[in-house]
Amino acid sequence: MGIRAKPIAQEHSYVADMWLRLTHPEILVFLDASYPVCMARRKLNWTEMEYQEQQHRLRHARQHANLYIFTDDLTPEQIIEKIRAFIQVWRQQ
Repeated sequence: MGIRAKPIAQEHSYVADMWLRLTHPEILVFLDASYPVCMARRKLNWTEMEYQEQQHRLRHARQHANLYIFTDDLTPEQIIEKIRAFIQVWRQQ
């Protein structure tokens, strides 16, 4: 499909629009997961309050996302398929 993707790890940034400063994406995809799922997937040692702070810091990117996907119940393959389907429709516009 010829997709160039770039992860923007800005959850530690206090700059709300860091995602925009680092890159100017044609499409912004925001992948989200609940606190328990994040802990299981990444083996993080965050408290729930730290997770909520990260969610707060990412609100600008979430609000400006072209595609938001809550990933708790999805496999990586399902996530990729959702993104591909969105891009296919987006390209036809």
